[in-house]
Amino acid sequence: MRAEQPPRPETKRPVRRAVAAADPDLLAPVVSGKHRGVQRSAWLLVADHVMRAGAEMLALGVPVDCVCCGAEDLALCVACERRIRILTRHPFRAEEQAPALMTVDGGIILPVVAAGVYREELSQALLSFKRHGQHQLKSVLAKGLGQGIATAAAGAGNVCLVPVPGSTGAFIKRGFSPVHLLLAGWRQGHAGGGPPVLDVLRKSRRLAALERLPGGQKGLGRGARAARVRGSMTVPSRKRRQVAGRRCIIVDDVLTTGATLAEAARALHLGGAGVAGAVVLAATRPPDSAGSGPPSPAAGGKRPDLGKNK
Repeated sequence: MRAEQPPRPETKRPVRRAVAAADPDLLAPVVSGKHRGVQRSAWLLVADHVMRAGAEMLALGVPVDCVCCGAEDLALCVACERRIRILTRHPFRAEEQAPALMTVDGGIILPVVAAGVYREELSQALLSFKRHGQHQLKSVLAKGLGQGIATAAAGAGNVCLVPVPGSTGAFIKRGFSPVHLLLAGWRQGHAGGGPPVLDVLRKSRRLAALERLPGGQKGLGRGARAARVRGSMTVPSRKRRQVAGRRCIIVDDVLTTGATLAEAARALHLGGAGVAGAVVLAATRPPDSAGSGPPSPAAGGKRPDLGKNK
């Protein structure tokens, strides 16, 4: 007699949800393991595990909190890191909100690609990185900047990247240059690929005198900023042969009025270089666009490269 088989447990079919039009911020966090467990080299995999173990031991001895939400044990928690990646996912053209980069009749003086809008987690992480030495944030911010660089360089031909120099006072206070450090982090992830970085811009004697004046550029209007930075940068004669006849993309961290980028472009032009445009990690929003963000590619926006001006 055939033994009676026990009934099989019922399995529930997964319910399909319409996620095509879902807001990415409402989706469950997805943590990619590509950079963790799929290393081409066994030595890199071992080094990655050692670094993670060291970070966990350091968190036990020196407690840290997320610079954005205050979560314990990480300088940037997984959720906030994901938010920064979302905020820098779609680079956009940002020169129209920078008065120093536009003519009175609406013409473009210097096209600029911004990786994201200077707000929320992106602004908090960047401020913490610049002011408080949170070097743990370099990786995610460098990837965000790399998004903007890739977008800009895609339509600009054979170009090189030129970082904007910082002030001596800021370097002494911080111990590093944020723009140069972010570019170094981006280069590490590209393993020699991408446009070359040429550090040819230097501060002029005028900038050294301006550094002794009280206050910085924060809070200054368009005219005051332009007057303060005019003539503050130069390409030394020994550096001019590196950029003479080359097309350059200027790199900075934040775009406000555009006076700094305009001065950098002026110095490069005098040094014999051709300036294709600029890239920034974040762009502040103009006063009349509170609550707005970058244009969505789904809305029919054009590719925000520097090869084609609006």
